[in-house]
Amino acid sequence: MEKIRWGMLSTARIGREKVIPALQKSLYGQVDAICSRDLEQAKKTAALLNIQKAYGSYEALLADKDIDAVYIPLPNHLHVEWTIKAMEAGKHVLCEKPIGLSSDDAVKLLDATQGFPHLKVMEAFMYHFHPQWQLVKKLVEEDKIGALKMVQSHFSYYNVEPNNIRNSMEAYGGALMDIGCYCISFARFLFNEEPRSVLGLMDRDPVFKTDRITSGILDFSNGQSTFTCSTQMMPYQRVQIFGSDARIEIEIPVNAPIDKSTRVWIHTKNKTEEIVIKPINQYTLQGDYFSQAILNDTVIYPSLQDAIDNMKVIDALVKSAKNNSWIPLSNTINYNLTL
Repeated sequence: MEKIRWGMLSTARIGREKVIPALQKSLYGQVDAICSRDLEQAKKTAALLNIQKAYGSYEALLADKDIDAVYIPLPNHLHVEWTIKAMEAGKHVLCEKPIGLSSDDAVKLLDATQGFPHLKVMEAFMYHFHPQWQLVKKLVEEDKIGALKMVQSHFSYYNVEPNNIRNSMEAYGGALMDIGCYCISFARFLFNEEPRSVLGLMDRDPVFKTDRITSGILDFSNGQSTFTCSTQMMPYQRVQIFGSDARIEIEIPVNAPIDKSTRVWIHTKNKTEEIVIKPINQYTLQGDYFSQAILNDTVIYPSLQDAIDNMKVIDALVKSAKNNSWIPLSNTINYNLTL
């Protein structure tokens, strides 16, 4: 079976602990190279993860003609720059979320892809590929909870390390960019449209200046979504989906474990049904999907337009928090995730 040959652009933790092991179990991909600006670190990680080649710069890995695609887990402010450089080197790109620093940044990337129509570029929202979310999407589309009225989500962790990239204003860290982007994506995915207007509230760390708690309200044509995300709160994640007739609860919406079952509950007025989803690696599913899209030259969903639209909501929430007012959004675009 033909496989996509992957290169890892940096030795970031999410790559080491999540994405690389997942891709090494892929049916359609293999990890052949990794790089770091510190060659010794690259060699150490390569040896630890049984990766054949290690490079001491991002440029060196991109120059490797035997690499088909790269995964980019760099800090937020480097996503667009290195995605474009990877395309210029002839590589397909799976880039970590958020795709850029703003919707304008994301549009810049979309415009750049026009010069490389043969290359695939995707934002790595791995949750889309987990069976629990495919199940929930189907339940909502089939009106199993009646008319969708509200998507309510919470995502938090506790991190006050001064040198952690998530606490860096220069790297555009903070709660909204790091994890709030998931909460926004959840609502857009389920409502299958863009919000008409948003209201945001932010509490910034007095030292880091990044947002440590952000809450938002998204107003859709037929319902609403509320969320809270935080980098300095008790670790927790949950999604509640309210319909006119029933409620769906997702136990672990983002970091679904690879060695334990996940649970989805459907609550009605008369009973609660528990649905258990067998353990599966959503990063492997994401890698297989992207690799197959390259091998078969199929259209990528979610598209970069979806990434732009998610960034538009982030932009509007930041503006809302600054101005203490509702911010309208224009150019409403419906999208369908087809896997």
